[in-house]
Amino acid sequence: MKGKMLIVSAPSGSGKSTIVQWLMREHPELNLYFSISCTSRAPRGTEQNGVEYFFLTPDEFRSKIENGEFLEYEEVYHDRFYGTLKAQVERQREAGQNVVFDVDVKGGVNIKRYYGDEALSLFIQPPSIDELRRRLTGRGTDTPEAISERLAKAEYELTFAPQFDHIIVNDNLETACQEALQTILDFLND
Repeated sequence: MKGKMLIVSAPSGSGKSTIVQWLMREHPELNLYFSISCTSRAPRGTEQNGVEYFFLTPDEFRSKIENGEFLEYEEVYHDRFYGTLKAQVERQREAGQNVVFDVDVKGGVNIKRYYGDEALSLFIQPPSIDELRRRLTGRGTDTPEAISERLAKAEYELTFAPQFDHIIVNDNLETACQEALQTILDFLND
């Protein structure tokens, strides 16, 4: 049976990656697999082509953009592209995998628009901007300037929430995980 698609988007610090990792680790019966994206950056550490990413040159990436091969893509910095190939997603779906997209809000909206009812889109929302500030500060990984930039971006990203199928407010991680699980089960069993 062909796999379905799960799109998960959120502002930085909302708990999106934590929830997705919990679902994949604790619920193998969901048959969730990350989409394998493309990037024009060089591999880091032990990253392998076709495992973590497909590594392309900037020119190869541009050529695939021109040919309409991407579901979504973004040029994060000059010549530093990230994107999701339509053909790769279809290969994973044909193999029966339920494909997870852990993407920014614009990418999430674009993928949902492309696949419609074949995809479930979840928006993980922080309880408030103040709580998001507390979480980002608590990580201890960003400068105050970077935190301010992330918060400004988060306020913008929150405006996209109504375009998603389901909004999960992550004010309690365990509750948010359970809500995500139940929403996904309902979608997969539909």
